[in-house]
Amino acid sequence: MPHDSQLGRRPLAFTGLRLCTAIVDRVTFNAHIVETGTDSFRLPQTQKKRRRKA
Repeated sequence: MPHDSQLGRRPLAFTGLRLCTAIVDRVTFNAHIVETGTDSFRLPQTQKKRRRKA
């Protein structure tokens, strides 16, 4: 992760698909994924925004 002094440049650090995949892999490795049994709020909201733009 970038140092706090680089917060303004953070979006530039995670632009590559391969790099993002590697980061997600390392964050979730040996992690406990908790399923709450509820629907996602973010997914439908994102889909609505995309439909409005199209």
